[in-house]
Amino acid sequence: MMARKQKSYAGDGSYPASYYAASRNIIRNPVKLEGRIETDICIVGAGYSGLSTAIHLAEKGYKVTVVEGAQVGWGASGRNGGQIVNGLNAGLATIERRYGEDAARFIGGLVQEGGRIIRRLVSQYRIDCDLKPGNIYAAYTGAHMKELEAKQALWRKYGMDDHQLLDREALRKLVNSEAYCGGMLDTTGGHMHPLNLVLGEARALEDLGGVIYEMSPVTRVDHESARPTVYTDGGEVSARIVVLCGNAYLGDAVPKLATRVMPVSTQMITTAPLGEELAHSLIPSDMCVEDVRYILDYFRLSADKRMIFGGGTVYGGTDPADVVAKLRPNLEKVFPRLKGVKIDYAWSGNFALSFTRVPQMGRIGSNTYFAHGYSGHGVTGSHLFGRTLAEAIDGDVSRFDVFAKLPWYPFPGGRMFRAQYSTVGSWWYMLKDAVGW
Repeated sequence: MMARKQKSYAGDGSYPASYYAASRNIIRNPVKLEGRIETDICIVGAGYSGLSTAIHLAEKGYKVTVVEGAQVGWGASGRNGGQIVNGLNAGLATIERRYGEDAARFIGGLVQEGGRIIRRLVSQYRIDCDLKPGNIYAAYTGAHMKELEAKQALWRKYGMDDHQLLDREALRKLVNSEAYCGGMLDTTGGHMHPLNLVLGEARALEDLGGVIYEMSPVTRVDHESARPTVYTDGGEVSARIVVLCGNAYLGDAVPKLATRVMPVSTQMITTAPLGEELAHSLIPSDMCVEDVRYILDYFRLSADKRMIFGGGTVYGGTDPADVVAKLRPNLEKVFPRLKGVKIDYAWSGNFALSFTRVPQMGRIGSNTYFAHGYSGHGVTGSHLFGRTLAEAIDGDVSRFDVFAKLPWYPFPGGRMFRAQYSTVGSWWYMLKDAVGW
């Protein structure tokens, strides 16, 4: 199956031809924004960040309106790997070295909170998204194992003792592949159907009185006024507070944020159903897995026993010509028994990469907030940032201010050459992966 090149939004706002879209359990009837409305809080983007912010505010009694350019979960929230992986792209070691022990201690105390928020929402609002526990980091080399040992020790230093190191045989009992020499289990991780999660969150928000407008791409935001306004082709929303959660798909609607992140494309494939016996023989633990290389693979089983396999990156957000051709060799390297397996779905999607690999949160203007740049670790980070934004809007800025003060840097080469510079930089890490450094 050939991948279609993605723009900021699909022409008709429809979901990509993914397994998730084909197996979603909520079919919405989108309502476009038309005319002028007023609200307490206007949130741009109906993905995890926007809906987490919206739900936490609606639970506090705020009148919340969400404006989405396509459909709920159309972007990264509805087409990602579905893995609940604790931590940020920049690990605690990097944060400790770059920002100091106080920052690492603060962030270390929060990195597992996103997963807890997801579990709370799923339980409280009865979201049917095939939520399952456990994620595994897989190591190809002895050097990778040393990285995992260091990660376990550092997380323990900051009070988190949920990681169990695995030798080759212990790992084989959880994920049956000869490709790995060992790994590490995080019992607080997990996986789920990402589109069904975000659709369930949208329904939860509406049950709380929130309003969602879809198929309404934002053209500009007046964030300088005391009462900011969000504009679309068909209408406008005047609010006391605006929150920008468009992430990789905000485009040029807010020029001040356009240089802070870069869209990066990642790809996924899904096999035909494998059957209970074969599926169990490949991943007996039914946990999700990711390796520890710079350009990594990640995979898991779906509820109907398909293999969902992802990986690869394309800086700048363009799609490869053939997703299956790109990912099939990696799939068959990890699981030779799947050589030639039928691929039913293949798709791409963008995440927003920050230069520091640390997500960003802040304000532009006095009453406009933003969060973006999760750099491939957005499932948990977005839910955490949503709660943190809601806290700040409700008057508690203690956690928001810490994140807002972390320095950010533009990509070398500016918007024109940032993808090329990032690609060249990634070649070094790919070389390290290839030779096992």
